[in-house]
Amino acid sequence: MRDKAIVIGTSAGGVEALKIVLKDLEPTIKLPIIIVIHIRERTDGFSNIYQNLNKLIIKEAEDKEKIKDGVIYFAPSNYHLSIEEDYTFSLSLEEKVNYSRPSIDILFKTAAEVYTDSLLGIILTGANSDGALGMERIEKLGGRCIVQDPKEAYFDTMPLSTFKYISKYKVMNLNSINGYIKKLGGDNCD
Repeated sequence: MRDKAIVIGTSAGGVEALKIVLKDLEPTIKLPIIIVIHIRERTDGFSNIYQNLNKLIIKEAEDKEKIKDGVIYFAPSNYHLSIEEDYTFSLSLEEKVNYSRPSIDILFKTAAEVYTDSLLGIILTGANSDGALGMERIEKLGGRCIVQDPKEAYFDTMPLSTFKYISKYKVMNLNSINGYIKKLGGDNCD
């Protein structure tokens, strides 16, 4: 089964981790990459941080926006990001989940419901358990899971929490995750 979307969740240490994961990606990657990072509110968005790292379009997701292939989307600061059945985004200001808004769990769970076995979920460094239940849902619905090697993570809490909820996953360092995503530009990899 070919992946149709990638979701990535990260928190503490994630800004730097994503610089490695998103480096040198080419437009041959014909699927959306949708990211939740716990970060203080930004007025300049994420494009300034990551745009020069690769050749993909990088933007903040907008409410009711149709999800397009070859775009890296970030959840806007202070909004939960969900994926609707019609492959559009939904933004909300509901209560925080795991002390966070945006919540990785909300993105991952809604993405799993829409993309089912065509979803790749990735958990990176972080200091809380947000994303673990979302990864459980991805696995349950047939998606694939990658977890950053906790030994490499700036904070290992998020990767270690994920291990408690899923049984089938790949543990990779950041450079390997980057290489794995690059391979998705061609045929799917296992």
